Amino acid sequence: MKPDALIEIDHVTFGYDASRLILDGISLEFPRGKVTAILGSSGCGKTTLLRLIAGVHGTNSGRVMFDGEPIDVRNRAQLFRLRRRLGMLFQFGALFTDLTVFENVAFPLREHTDLPEPLVRDIVLMKLNAVGLRGAAGLRIGEVSGGMARRIALARAIALDPELIMYDEPFAGLDLISMGVAAKLIRTLNDVTGSTSLVVSHDVPQCMAISDHVVLMANGGRIVAQGTPAELMASHDPETRQFTRGEPDGPVKFHYPAPDIAVDFGVAAP
Repeated sequence: MKPDALIEIDHVTFGYDASRLILDGISLEFPRGKVTAILGSSGCGKTTLLRLIAGVHGTNSGRVMFDGEPIDVRNRAQLFRLRRRLGMLFQFGALFTDLTVFENVAFPLREHTDLPEPLVRDIVLMKLNAVGLRGAAGLRIGEVSGGMARRIALARAIALDPELIMYDEPFAGLDLISMGVAAKLIRTLNDVTGSTSLVVSHDVPQCMAISDHVVLMANGGRIVAQGTPAELMASHDPETRQFTRGEPDGPVKFHYPAPDIAVDFGVAAP
């Protein structure tokens, strides 16, 4: 493992059942202190990759390494220790709707530390201030907009000052202003805290604007390309060009593999 890599994916294969592999022997390294975007079409294994890093699932084969240490999903003590070093922004926020904004952000501090309440209060207000929502601390989750909810979830994700922050579709469902705010926050937080950020997304322009490194995945659990944003945008590989430019025609087909339509409808093919 390279010394500048925080996470290493070493020949990892994973599938929820034996009939279909989500990831097929992939190897990746995510550089420490950088923003890495993981792009690809729906179902290619982007979110699954984050779950393996978080220890939600174990691999079928291969290893996931966190700072040189193999992740063992059977070792609960190790998982608890490693998860204190990472923050996760879930696709739909996963906020506790019966708690206030303040209580949501305070939750990981109370769960994982023994800090006195005055210090918890100060940390929560600082994290909310970092995402521009200190004034919303007393609101209920039902009183905030979708964009605000995403920022509250980000404040909660950084409450413990994690070394690794993983973002699952942070731009989904946001208007253009909220999307720009979220992208700026991801880049700024990474630079200010020195954390390592993994961003799973379909949004090519936002990811290319804020990322240091980009990984493009494809269905079948393959790595199509990786490099700097400039390198991927300049690529002549047909599959890479199709995804980065949003072209409807190319190696990635619209139709899922199926028999000839005449067979399904019981008529002879012409």
